[in-house]
Amino acid sequence: MGDLVSVNGSELVPTTEPLPADRNPAAVYLAGLGSERGRRAMLGRLRYIAGLLGAADPLTVPWHQLRYQHVAAIRARLLESGQAPATINLALSALRGVAREAFNLGLLSAEDYARVRQVKSVRGERLPAGRSLSRGELAALVDACANDQSNAGARDAAIIGVMYTGGLRREEVPALDLADYDPTSGELRVSGKGDKQRLVYVNNGTGDALADWLTVRGSEAGPLFLPVARGGHLQHRRMNPQTIYDLLARRAEQAGVRAFSPHDLRRTFVGDLLDAGADVVTVQALAGHANVQTTARYDRRPEATKRKAASLLHLPYRSRKLGRRGE
Repeated sequence: MGDLVSVNGSELVPTTEPLPADRNPAAVYLAGLGSERGRRAMLGRLRYIAGLLGAADPLTVPWHQLRYQHVAAIRARLLESGQAPATINLALSALRGVAREAFNLGLLSAEDYARVRQVKSVRGERLPAGRSLSRGELAALVDACANDQSNAGARDAAIIGVMYTGGLRREEVPALDLADYDPTSGELRVSGKGDKQRLVYVNNGTGDALADWLTVRGSEAGPLFLPVARGGHLQHRRMNPQTIYDLLARRAEQAGVRAFSPHDLRRTFVGDLLDAGADVVTVQALAGHANVQTTARYDRRPEATKRKAASLLHLPYRSRKLGRRGE
C-alpha cells in the first residue's frame, strides 16, 4: 500500500503504540456514535481503511496525522475496489468523523481539518440489494410456523408478522419490550437508528399472531420476544439479532421459500405499502427512513410502468426451428 501511506512525502504509518483511548480520534469518534449498530458499521469501515494502510487495528493508525492528500488517495483506492458508492461514502464519512474528533482534541489544525472535509463524496447509485417476497411466500412462512405447535412456532409467526407489517429492522426486534406494544390499538413503539423512536401499527393478522405469542409468553415485564430453549422452555432475556436471522432462514427452509434476508421483509413492507396506494412520506415515517429518497428506492411501481412500456415494443424475429438438417 506504499502509494497510499506515502503521499507527496507525507506518511500515514500504523504505530505499535497508539494514543490513549481518551486521546485517540478513532476511539473517541466510535464512542460518540449513538447506536451499537452504527458503531459496528463505522468500525468495519475504519478497519477496512486501516487494512489498506497495513494495520489490523484502526486504533493503531495515527489519524491525527491525516491530511487532505491521504483522504483523497484513500478515496481513489476505494473507487478502484469496485464497492458501491454508498459503501465508499460511508467510509469517507467515517474518515471525516475521525478528523473532526482529531480537531476537537486539538490534534489537527483547523486548516487541515477544513481541507479533509473538502474531499467529495462519490456520486452514483446502485439498485438496492435483496428481493421482495410474494404473498404466497409470506403465507408459506406463516404456515410453517403454524405447523410447529411448539412455543417457538408461536413466537416466530409473531416475529415474521411484526417485521413484515411493521417494517422492522433485524436489530429492532430484540430491542422491543412488552410495554412497547398496545394490543388494543395495535400500536408498537420501535427504537430505531440513532436512538430515534417511531410508532408502527400491527393489525390484520399480526395482532392475532402476537396474541397467541403473548398467551405463551405471559405478562411479565421485559423483552417482548424471548429465546425458546429445547423443550419449549422460555428464557426470560433478550434475544440476539443473529437469532432473528437464523430463525428466518430455518422457517424459509421449512416452507420451501427461496432464501431471503431479514431486510427483505422490510423491503417487502415498503413496496407493498406503496403498491397499495400509501403515500411515500407516510411510508417513510413508518419505516423510519431519514429521508424520502431512501424509501423511494424500494418503490416497485416505476419498474412496473417500465415493464409495461417495454412490452409495447416488438422485434420481428422468427424463431429458428430445431432439428433442421445440418444442425
